[in-house]
Amino acid sequence: MSPEAPHSLFEDTSPAHPGEWALSLALAASPGHLDEMRDPAGALVPDWDDFFGHVGTDGLADLNRRADNLQRQIRDNGVTYNVYADASGLQRPWALDLFPMLVSTEEWARIEAGVQQRARLLNAVMADLYGPQTLLRQGLLPSALVHGHPGYLRAMQGLQPAGGTWLHIVALDLAHGPDGQWWVVGQRTQAPSGLGYLLENRIAISRQFPKAFAGLKVQRLAASYRALMDGIKAQAPEGEHARIALLTPGPYNETYFEHAYLARYLGLTLVEGNDLTVRDQRLYLKTLKGLEPVHALIKRVDDEWLDPLELRPDSSLGVPGLLQVLRAGNLLLANAPGSAPLESSAMLGFLPAIGRHLLGEELSLPSLPTWWCGEDAALREVLPLLKGSVIRPTYPRSGLETVMGQSLGARELDEWSGRMARHPDDYTVQDWLPLSQTPTWTGEHLIPRSAMLRVFALADGSGTWRVLPGGLVRLAPRGQLMASMQRGGSSADCWVRTDGEVDKTSLLQSAPSTLALAHQKRPVTSRAAENLFWLGRYTERAENGIRLARIVLDHLGGEEPSSRPLLAWLSELAREHALVLADVPSAEHSTRVFARSLMAGLAPAPDSPLHARSFSVGYNLRALKNAAAQVRDRLSPEHWNLIERTEAEFARDCAAMAADAEYGTAEALAALHNASELLAAITGSQTDRMVRDNGWRLLSVGRHIERLITLARALELGLEHRCMEDPAGFEAMVALFDSTITFHAMYQQRRDMVALIDLLVMDRDNPRSLAWVVQTLRSRLAKLSQSATPRDAVLAMGLPDPDIWVLTELCHWQRREEDGQLVYGELAQLLDGCELAAADLSNEITRLHFSHADQRRRSLGA
Repeated sequence: MSPEAPHSLFEDTSPAHPGEWALSLALAASPGHLDEMRDPAGALVPDWDDFFGHVGTDGLADLNRRADNLQRQIRDNGVTYNVYADASGLQRPWALDLFPMLVSTEEWARIEAGVQQRARLLNAVMADLYGPQTLLRQGLLPSALVHGHPGYLRAMQGLQPAGGTWLHIVALDLAHGPDGQWWVVGQRTQAPSGLGYLLENRIAISRQFPKAFAGLKVQRLAASYRALMDGIKAQAPEGEHARIALLTPGPYNETYFEHAYLARYLGLTLVEGNDLTVRDQRLYLKTLKGLEPVHALIKRVDDEWLDPLELRPDSSLGVPGLLQVLRAGNLLLANAPGSAPLESSAMLGFLPAIGRHLLGEELSLPSLPTWWCGEDAALREVLPLLKGSVIRPTYPRSGLETVMGQSLGARELDEWSGRMARHPDDYTVQDWLPLSQTPTWTGEHLIPRSAMLRVFALADGSGTWRVLPGGLVRLAPRGQLMASMQRGGSSADCWVRTDGEVDKTSLLQSAPSTLALAHQKRPVTSRAAENLFWLGRYTERAENGIRLARIVLDHLGGEEPSSRPLLAWLSELAREHALVLADVPSAEHSTRVFARSLMAGLAPAPDSPLHARSFSVGYNLRALKNAAAQVRDRLSPEHWNLIERTEAEFARDCAAMAADAEYGTAEALAALHNASELLAAITGSQTDRMVRDNGWRLLSVGRHIERLITLARALELGLEHRCMEDPAGFEAMVALFDSTITFHAMYQQRRDMVALIDLLVMDRDNPRSLAWVVQTLRSRLAKLSQSATPRDAVLAMGLPDPDIWVLTELCHWQRREEDGQLVYGELAQLLDGCELAAADLSNEITRLHFSHADQRRRSLGA
């Protein structure tokens, strides 16, 4: 059967050999494009023949199951990548195809040599641009292209980087041409992305084809990552004992998953700009223990945002004074700032001559023919060639996009020629190269898609670079010719074969001894601690809001009318918890209006007038998710998925409820019940599946501060409204404390205040009693004082002491002087004290651990 008309995978006409079967399922590459799977005669190339031979016909028949497993793994691991233009939201699942790109040993040898040569060259160019500038003086680089580039940093002129290496990570985008030649299409040096994604791709795809992965002798990746870490330590100011961190813009960056993943894999601390501070020309990490020195930083932030003092003053991503730390030689920054001009597509046209000048060598890996239109001769030469070329912007942030000449008509070509003649410096023209096409799986057929390979060179500290064996393959959307993840493309793994032994290097080989590792404690940054603290508070706040909303709706929608004291208590509590707006009439005046207002405000749609004014359950779930997003590297994938699912499902349920004009209490209660069950799972993850470090202790402290404030205030209002004198009010109070089963197991049907106060205030075994909450807070603070700061123990002393509480005194009636009413005076005073102490504790923890407002008493470390 012709490759152009493959039969269905499910037809019972399978060839005996798996390679023949694969060919029968595969479409040929588009005319003019190299087919990675076939040779010019239409037969499978040897690498693909070997691959399908290891997969076997049974494996080919199982491709859909493997594809489903792959997507499930990506989803379960929380692998995401955000597309700027994607209106579907922040988190978009990472797109990964089932089949890898295969690179033979011989081909890889050529790529590896060319990439190493280019890394040496780019490092030398960088050293010259910020040093003697001989390339500019001798005309090998136009001064306008360098000094006119917004990414050229004059603040870096004359600076010598720690260890003498400017570029520790270099990424080259390669295209495989129709003639089999690999061409350099672009280069990334500021903060190259892909090192984490390609590692995730490798793990995911090798699990789907374990026999093929082993049989093809695919080279492993760990040795290259180890070389990078060894190189950074060798050149960092503190050497082997250097503290290394990875600087990320934060969870709203499109590649944040990769930042967290890479930091975890390399054993680095993931930090944002506000986690760091400069003191005495040294960089420090703000932690719960104080300021700890940082000696090396791998950045994933573009250069212009690094230092608001010397670069962009509006940056909140960088660290004030960071460049001064570099000048003092107290920090290794990978890569050194100022490499943005190297990323300009125009640079490719000048590198062959520069290579001959700086290295005395011809470039073994050629660049696509490239012309910078800022030179008159180049502009005149290229204008007649626009139809078969690609027009690229020379500088970033120019507002220009890459345009393929073949997509332009005659009138549009004239318009582009006019623009280029008016502003020639802004444009660079590059030959159009038909990208090679590699097979991808669609469910029934193998469909070729245009592919580009990003390869990484990693400095090893000895003046040479190690090329990662493999890379990140980017696939163009089906039917398109431009491979870009931001344009909706997808990715694939790249398998590089070896004729020798597969490298068995592990990162653990360069780690400290097991005994040393056992005594290492992961630092808890102040930012992470603050987000964990609020993660705990918003989890508890959401649980309390859901529980209160269910109680309110149960009593307002019940068959028996509720008493006025109960309605007054529920109304005031609902307002204080933002379940209803302040101007909604109380339930005493209209139970129907109050209930409808509560249900409408649970999670209003973004386009609803209520959205900006509502701080009800939906708001708390969003705040919970936002706090969790800031510490995703500390949460298991299951924990994070639960948080996302809870917020999304509750919003969906409330949107469906709002769309139904006839919705009632039952629908709202069902949505609240579902969210309550998911929150219980989230609480379980926080309680049983997180390491008990200081970050977790602050999460727990946040939960119990919120619990103490909520329950003390609820009981205080209940006493004021005297709602517990009514059986329904008594049961509502016990339910709000989530203690109904326990209460009736202990006291059967008794409904007296002594029993209620004993269980809800005094019982040290009830996790919802005030005594248990205060006792737990004291315990957490005592533990913090041992490993964070001794002043946490002082904070613990500011909480009420359950040891001096006496049940008989708390149950004693007193006559209030102003109105003669009988009240529980001691109990009311205790409840007010608990509420105030919890609020004061929250403020003191913020000042002590998060803001570092009182640094005079804290050590800056060595």
